[in-house]
Amino acid sequence: MKTNKKCLIAYFSRKGLNYSSGGIVDLKVGNTEVVAKIIQKITGGDMFHIESVTTYPKDYTETTEVAKNELRAKARPKLTEQVKNMGAYDVIFLGYPIWWGTPPMPVFTFLESYDFSGKIIVPFCTHEGSGLGHSEKDIVKACPEATVLEGIAIRGTSASSAHAIVSSWIDKLGIP
Repeated sequence: MKTNKKCLIAYFSRKGLNYSSGGIVDLKVGNTEVVAKIIQKITGGDMFHIESVTTYPKDYTETTEVAKNELRAKARPKLTEQVKNMGAYDVIFLGYPIWWGTPPMPVFTFLESYDFSGKIIVPFCTHEGSGLGHSEKDIVKACPEATVLEGIAIRGTSASSAHAIVSSWIDKLGIP
């Protein structure tokens, strides 16, 4: 992608025990991080890992319960670090797994920590069957002054082979 816009790839990703193709697998690198690295290779943007201070359980089922409780409580988990120069970025590729139809709550902490007025947010997610869920609408609601472009949903089991699909999607975005 050739653009004169400065890009940030901000993503939340969970390695370890995850659901995949009807079973549980132990991922050395989370699926969303795999896609984030593909986007970084295409765009040359800077990377930022959205990470909560409190780690999620290693067990997949326990993590889904924690995520469900955080969603119900509209929790905003504290993050391990902040983007120091958010004002320098024009385009934010925002990556996350779909948890209960929306991004994990640390992603909302991230979104509510900055002023995204006039910025372009480009969602991308990994999933195992739920697509983007209602995440795009939730991002628009959290950042009403930003332009939220059409996102892409990549099946987690396909993340490592998604370069062509991601590249095509980025080209179609038409970011100047």
